[in-house]
Amino acid sequence: MTTAFIFPGQGSQVVGMGKSLTEAFPQAKAVFDEVDAALSQKLSVLMWEGPAEELTLTANAQPALMAVSLAVIRVLEAEAGLDLKRDAAFVAGHSLGEYSALAAAGTFSIKDAARLLRIRGDAMQKAVPAGQGAMAALLGAELDLARSIASDAAQGEVCEAANDNGGGQVVLSGAKAAIERAIALSAERGVKRAMLLPVSAPFHCALMQPAAEAMRAALAAVSMQAPVVPVMANVGAAPLSDPAAIRASLVAQVTGTVRWRECVLAMADAGVTQFVEAGSGKVLAGLIKRIAAGAATISVGTADDIANYKTRNG
Repeated sequence: MTTAFIFPGQGSQVVGMGKSLTEAFPQAKAVFDEVDAALSQKLSVLMWEGPAEELTLTANAQPALMAVSLAVIRVLEAEAGLDLKRDAAFVAGHSLGEYSALAAAGTFSIKDAARLLRIRGDAMQKAVPAGQGAMAALLGAELDLARSIASDAAQGEVCEAANDNGGGQVVLSGAKAAIERAIALSAERGVKRAMLLPVSAPFHCALMQPAAEAMRAALAAVSMQAPVVPVMANVGAAPLSDPAAIRASLVAQVTGTVRWRECVLAMADAGVTQFVEAGSGKVLAGLIKRIAAGAATISVGTADDIANYKTRNG
């Protein structure tokens, strides 16, 4: 069985995530302690006790989700003998999850990943004044239709495809008025459902250019190694191993489309038959079932999930 390890993005956060791991495994506690120290913040306490509104803030959710993902990887290494170089063909992550994937594969340290994601979250939040941007999910629309709707709705404003999640789910991002026009157009063009998303900023569109420049500077200052296995990059939907190419891809990702459907298909076409979702929730496993028919999925985010992984991959 050929395996890829995949890492969730924003929206998968929930109060309590990672708590069972740290109670059961010292390797998980060590990760959360390292992230807390890197950020000079008791992020772990916020993750386990809330409030949810504070955890959901972009600057907190991004490093918190990475911490859970890396805690899972460290526990699997200790408890199940996981060796990504030996056991995985690819790593991949959805948006911020790409940073988790790269940290798991040794491109940068957990400490640097936490700091990068704090910078990324702050920069994305500040790029557009509150209330001026929006995002909408189109359900029952493939990418070509979604892009056509976005183009017609733009009317001189930014309106772009932010996420191609697969299974007929595409997310648009841009100026609030343009996104509202896109929702209205969607109904006329046969889209099953179009709805505004409860997000604090219009991610993955041209309005994020100030955040992209912030990440260009931040990534230039961080030491990066080649990952032990290729990362299937969001913006190119192609595997990368060269640190310079990965840096450029992470900068482009801030304003570019997350091509998740194409990433999954590329991994499946390369022979991947099992996708292991490492981190909070089961969102990516659900998407994969709709993209790669017949692929096995397993989500690992709790102490119980560790035992299940060991049973299936022992």
